[in-house]
Amino acid sequence: MNSRLLKFLLLFLDWISAGVAWGTFYYVRKVRLEMTDFSVNESFYYGLLLIPIIWLFLYVLQGTYHEVRRLHRIKIFNLTFVSTIIGVIILFFVFLLDDEIREYQQYYTSVFLLFGIHFTLTFIPRLFIVSFIVSRIHTRKAGFKTLIIGGSDKAVDIYDEIKGLPKGIGAQFVGYININGIDRQLDTRLDYLGHIDDVENVLRKNEIEEVIIALESVEHDKLKRIISRLEGGDVKIKILPDMYDILSGTVKMNNIFGALLIQVNAEVMPVWQRTIKRLFDIIASMFAIVLLLPVFIILGILVKFSSPGPILFFQERIGKNGASFKIVKFRTMVVNAELSGPQLSSSNDPRITRIGRFMRKSRLDEFPQFFNVLIGDMSLVGPRPERQFYIDKIVEIEPQFLELTKVRPGITSWGQVKYGYAENVDQMLDRMKYDLLYLKNRTLSLDIKIMLYTVLIIFKGAGK
Repeated sequence: MNSRLLKFLLLFLDWISAGVAWGTFYYVRKVRLEMTDFSVNESFYYGLLLIPIIWLFLYVLQGTYHEVRRLHRIKIFNLTFVSTIIGVIILFFVFLLDDEIREYQQYYTSVFLLFGIHFTLTFIPRLFIVSFIVSRIHTRKAGFKTLIIGGSDKAVDIYDEIKGLPKGIGAQFVGYININGIDRQLDTRLDYLGHIDDVENVLRKNEIEEVIIALESVEHDKLKRIISRLEGGDVKIKILPDMYDILSGTVKMNNIFGALLIQVNAEVMPVWQRTIKRLFDIIASMFAIVLLLPVFIILGILVKFSSPGPILFFQERIGKNGASFKIVKFRTMVVNAELSGPQLSSSNDPRITRIGRFMRKSRLDEFPQFFNVLIGDMSLVGPRPERQFYIDKIVEIEPQFLELTKVRPGITSWGQVKYGYAENVDQMLDRMKYDLLYLKNRTLSLDIKIMLYTVLIIFKGAGK
């Protein structure tokens, strides 16, 4: 069951359905509502060309084609219903509102007619595809490559419970790895793939899609360290809930026939918000680069005359999923400021130039990073990217810091707004708390608030 093939098939059928639905609606509206002869003209062909594109854009924005293999009937019904309501409203105001009508009731009839035709013709093909996917998963003919972490009695119980379910839930076990190097009670059931210390290589080598951590959720320290290493990418993480998790409502169940597991969802921002966020990043960074060009020129001249050396400063930072990139800033320090090795700046750092001190307080030195945003290395809002040298130091104390490297870093962040530049590792840990809080609660509205606070800091020159 190839994911790309399913995605293409679903997209193709949606395109066909949208075109047929619009053509059917056009015919019924002309013949039944307007009582005119049906004629094929330019507007009809333009509609067949443009309308399906609008629908497909809406579906992409909604996240319909994200993880197609994990779709189920209720989800595809909800997606189709919501997108049809939104799409019909858009089409009504763009294409139907200026129609000549005999009575006002025709507007309502047109809206309900378009909704009924489009929803029916879109949902039926989708239902067949999703039913095919679900059927193959329930009969265990298809699923997701799954790894168990743990080799104790608890791991055996989870494995036996899932294998004993009357219907498959998508777990196709590849093997297991243990945590303490001793417990290997799954040897008679699964292949032993190694120790937790080698988990990243095991995931990559075996193309793992789901991980089940066979530990009680009360074992917080072990869980925290393991989850910090696993979160990010496309791997789904599931853990056992304790009674507090159940009573507090944090247990997320997707299948009423499935085992009692919590899905650890690192991506709290819905697909449509992530799509809008990236589109906004591109548009806003292009606009900022053009609008701020005179500011760039003035700042460049000031930097050039402040001290000998280049205008721009490039440094390797760690971005999304641990990928390195070159961050660009206006130079605020003297040349060769780190000859003796990596050093964080302080409030009275003699290495900072006079104009550099002003630019740091007003965040003007960060403006060239709009180019990083444009090419996709960064976002407008996200945890500030750090150097690998300091990431290694922080992770020794607090492994949760690795969670910040699972998303695209930002020009500004909640930690940057609330705390500012960090002068040592302890302050980086304090700032990390704000960024972790952002990570678990990020929304478009929160991004807007952070950007507004950043603008205030720029105008007040109140940055730390």
